Amino acid sequence: MGLLTRAGAPILMTSKHDAARLALASIGAALALGASGAVFAQTSDPAAQIHRRVLTLDSHVDVLLPRTPPATPQAGLSQLRAGGVDAVVLAVFAPTGPPTPEGYAAARTEALAKLAAIKALVRDNPQDAELALSAADVPRIVGSGKIAVLVGFLNAYWLNGDVAGFDRLYADGVRVAGLAHAGNNAFADSSRPQAGAGEPNGGLSEAGKAAVRRLNDLGVLVDVSQLTPKGVFQTLEISRVPVVATHSDVRALVDATRNLSDAEIDAIARKGGVIQVTPFNAYLVPRPAGYDARLAALRQQYGLPPGAGDQGLAALEPSRQAGFLDAYRALYPRADLKQYVDHIDYIAKRVGVDHVGIGSDFNHGAGITGFADESEAPNLTRELVARGYTEAQIAQIWGGNFLRVLAAAEAARR
Repeated sequence: MGLLTRAGAPILMTSKHDAARLALASIGAALALGASGAVFAQTSDPAAQIHRRVLTLDSHVDVLLPRTPPATPQAGLSQLRAGGVDAVVLAVFAPTGPPTPEGYAAARTEALAKLAAIKALVRDNPQDAELALSAADVPRIVGSGKIAVLVGFLNAYWLNGDVAGFDRLYADGVRVAGLAHAGNNAFADSSRPQAGAGEPNGGLSEAGKAAVRRLNDLGVLVDVSQLTPKGVFQTLEISRVPVVATHSDVRALVDATRNLSDAEIDAIARKGGVIQVTPFNAYLVPRPAGYDARLAALRQQYGLPPGAGDQGLAALEPSRQAGFLDAYRALYPRADLKQYVDHIDYIAKRVGVDHVGIGSDFNHGAGITGFADESEAPNLTRELVARGYTEAQIAQIWGGNFLRVLAAAEAARR
């Protein structure tokens, strides 16, 4: 793709639009926005100049609803503007619940509320944000001075094996989709199953395999984050085009089940895909001694079922949700920017800079010292410069690689 800049050509963009604080009321959903001024003052700092020039894209950010902590977003429009982040994939996500009609209905309601919030964001901020429906839309929108908003989807639990549901999601603007989150579902096994659940699908179920084929046919980029290794390899075997891991880290550096093994990284790269690295403490810092027992006690204290992930969290009152999340994050030491970029380095050195990018998972537990929210994105560029990455390579990492695989997925539509 070459050096991808904010206007799709090598130009310097020196000013940003301000973002106003709005409450989005569509079916009760909201994305909290804050006010901001210009992103960067004029500076001779080479890293800041590079950050202004390249197109920056975050491939995975959660959507906050009114009752979802934190009250202040890590990735509202004001944070994106302040950090010079030009494009974002907002994820339509709801956690895995019980395999019952009531569970599916509750998750569907939450997911559709988030989809409505994304649509309201671009509708109510026409000078600041615009919906992108293709890879080509992104540099066009960014070149006009707006933030490009792509719609992602994570966790097909509430579709309950209905492959046709992806057609409806595509019609609603979804262009990136992952089958699972914490907890297995009718499509795929999770790398973080509920306690004792195992791998009943053997990776992907028949519905999951059909979903990968259908997503290819729709031109939707398949996301393998959260899948088991079997699920990752099966997806790569089935998919006609490259895939993405929108928010994953390196298992060789930190042995967390959510992180990707060398074999998975190699296979994704051989397919032409990209691993988007996430600043999530639990995947960047080794698990402390006694962690499992402390987590089990914490979940019991808040009346949550055993295991990992978000099971039961939605039923808590907002203040108790926030209390649990604060206590959960405190179980891990806080990672820093150097530890985060170590994972980018590892992938770049192992399979090449063409196969690594940035996916924050902000608004859902991510955030480290030096990259606590989108406003601190320039710190990441500065660390990449310090490690010897060129401007062209930084442009790839910050957005070019992701847009390349998104375009490849679109080209497979039939």
